[in-house]
Amino acid sequence: MRKATLIVVASAVAAGFLAACSHSATDSSSKKGAGKKGMLAADGPIPVTVTAAAKQDVPIYLNGLGTVVAFNTATLRAQVSGKLIAVPFKEGDDVKAGQVLAKVDPRTYQATLDQAIAKKAQDLATLATAKLDLKRYQDLLPDGYVSGQQVDTQKALVVQDQALLQSDDAAIESARVTLSYCTIIAPFDGVVGLRQVDVGNLVSSSDATGVLVLTQIKPIVVTFTLPEQSLAQIRKADAQPLQVLAVSRDNQTPLATGELSAFDNQIDQTTGTIKLKATFANQDKTLWPGQFVNARLLLHIQKDAITVPSQAVQLGPNGSFVYVVNGTQAVEMKAVTPGATEAGLTVISQGLGGGEKVVVDGQSRLQPDSKVEATEMALAAATQPAANASGGAAPAASPTANQAPDDAVKQARKHRLADPAQGDKARSGDKPAAAPAQ
Repeated sequence: MRKATLIVVASAVAAGFLAACSHSATDSSSKKGAGKKGMLAADGPIPVTVTAAAKQDVPIYLNGLGTVVAFNTATLRAQVSGKLIAVPFKEGDDVKAGQVLAKVDPRTYQATLDQAIAKKAQDLATLATAKLDLKRYQDLLPDGYVSGQQVDTQKALVVQDQALLQSDDAAIESARVTLSYCTIIAPFDGVVGLRQVDVGNLVSSSDATGVLVLTQIKPIVVTFTLPEQSLAQIRKADAQPLQVLAVSRDNQTPLATGELSAFDNQIDQTTGTIKLKATFANQDKTLWPGQFVNARLLLHIQKDAITVPSQAVQLGPNGSFVYVVNGTQAVEMKAVTPGATEAGLTVISQGLGGGEKVVVDGQSRLQPDSKVEATEMALAAATQPAANASGGAAPAASPTANQAPDDAVKQARKHRLADPAQGDKARSGDKPAAAPAQ
């Protein structure tokens, strides 16, 4: 009886084991089928955005942070002591050289000038008398009525009176100059700032603040710094006037175009930079003293450079590369040597010959020989500098040129994401299901 029971238990265990093996084999077969189907789905064409590498002229800039500085700045102070009686200007006005900006009470200094003029008249009369006496002595000398000593003394007296007249002339000139200090005039064309002293206050030459500050802004100067490594390039290109573009701090708005006027005679050892100065006509007053701008120094224009959008250049373990779509709609990696970057475009020094279709968007899923479904976009043109240095804004800002590639990429993404289901079916190689019959 016990033996029969053991046989029944053994049979039940064996049946359970066989059932488990059968179920495991079915699951394994199902998973293999699903994995195969998933691999087939991954083998479909990958949607990417491409553009052709183009040859074009690219301006090469050196970029630095700049500060707008007045061409001339003068703090106008009173050079004499007295009461301020007039300030005939409006704060913030444009003024011309020689225009009256302030007046100090001149009465005391006018009286000093009058005294000097009167003193000269008195000395003139004394000199005239001395000359007449000398003439009389000279006439009486042959007859022996006067001695030679008297004649010589009178000659010396005439010379002394003539020297007094020269002193009087100097005193009159000094008094006139002092009197002129009572009128403060503009030394150059410029813009007046806020006045520091109101009418009725006493002013003197020892005042620290002065009466007003005058700044010349037409023309105007931008000072900026560049790394010391750039000095050799600047000196090499300095044979002709170098153009400088002033751009707003957000790099969105071109402000003015000028010329490089000077660079410092020594490198700042603390920062390792060289200080440069550019002059702008600034007829429209776009630039203002104290303003911060981005200064872009145009070194030269690289002719027929091969360019691609900057987002097409990838960085791998062996250096920079781009994905190029060949004739079989597959991609291959090409090692490149990138050069200067301008307006969202990168110059390719080596690796491309021009005309190749490079992948701009969708590189994250690519591998060599991956099949792709390419959407082409146009390559933007590189920004060209202004034709002259008139001081107006450049015709096109570099960020504007960069917007075209970005917009095209966004449109391509939007097109691919409009119907996610269709995109998955396209990548898996399956056709969309036909509409049911009515």
